[in-house]
Amino acid sequence: MLQIALDAMGGDHAPAPEIEGALLAARQLGVKVLLVGQPDRLYPALRGAGWTTEPIEILPAREVVAMDETARQSIRTKRDSSLRVGIEALRQGLAVGFVSAGNTGAIVAAATLWLGTIPGIARPALATVLPTLSGRGTLLLDIGANADCKPAMLDQFAVMGAAYVEQILGVERPRVGLLSIGEESVKGNALTREAHALLCQHAPQRNFTFVGNVEGRDIYTGAVDVIVCDGFTGNIVLKTSEGLATALLTMLQEAWRQSTPPSRDTVAGLQQVRTRFDYAEYGGALLLGVPQPVIVAHGRSTGRAIYNAIRVAQEAHLRRLSHQIAADPAVVAMLHHPHRNGVVQDLSGLA
Repeated sequence: MLQIALDAMGGDHAPAPEIEGALLAARQLGVKVLLVGQPDRLYPALRGAGWTTEPIEILPAREVVAMDETARQSIRTKRDSSLRVGIEALRQGLAVGFVSAGNTGAIVAAATLWLGTIPGIARPALATVLPTLSGRGTLLLDIGANADCKPAMLDQFAVMGAAYVEQILGVERPRVGLLSIGEESVKGNALTREAHALLCQHAPQRNFTFVGNVEGRDIYTGAVDVIVCDGFTGNIVLKTSEGLATALLTMLQEAWRQSTPPSRDTVAGLQQVRTRFDYAEYGGALLLGVPQPVIVAHGRSTGRAIYNAIRVAQEAHLRRLSHQIAADPAVVAMLHHPHRNGVVQDLSGLA
């Protein structure tokens, strides 16, 4: 039975959603969940949630990394945190995946420091699939792992994103776009212009099609399979999208209440749209570029969202996603230029 480590203390409302998600996963996915956290809180909560014979084990961890702590502070001072114990379980092979709804910066830093990165990859990136009008999702990365990026990092994100879409979504020769403020190659800031030149330069050797710049209006059309950007921009895009979807759906519901009551079919259609934009159904963001599955779930994750995050970790392991990325010819080629364009892995002082 596959074992997935779950940070039971990381989310905004922990540990209740984590326990609910762990029980769902243990019952429906055929996995054993290693709940990492404070036993004196977890055992009573588990029993109160109806835990009986489900395959769940508690890995003790006394400390919790708060949302407002810096990555360096948490890694230096909290060596018995649920975050560190969970990633250590992954590193030692006790688990095949790790899920946390905790501090994103601390998760990314800890995973990079203790697991390392796939050879040839300088920095990992957080990726999530967004719904589109075409019915086929678009992968957006980075959505928050790297606020400050160099052009070569975006080039590597494109390679990893294309490998994910090919292996997990089954898209042959994915179309990759670079998020900018205009379609022309001269548009954008220095980062996007230089990244555009790099992607064009390497395009003939890649197993994906670089279509050039795409704009914000293209994100939900399905015009491309992968959209690449820096983590600062990607995080704003993601959270703006979540807020806009919620606002629009709420406005529609209010307008219908004030007019003729909607039909049953209309209500069902609205619910389908809401589900397509519900982060709980996507299960969190996969950290691409580390050698084992690490999933960063939403801080406000519900039990359903935690369940789906565990499902994503299980699927990434079974599909051998990290191995597929490592074996990608473009990643192998990067082994000969691991620090090109000044991209270096600077994690000094974190441990």
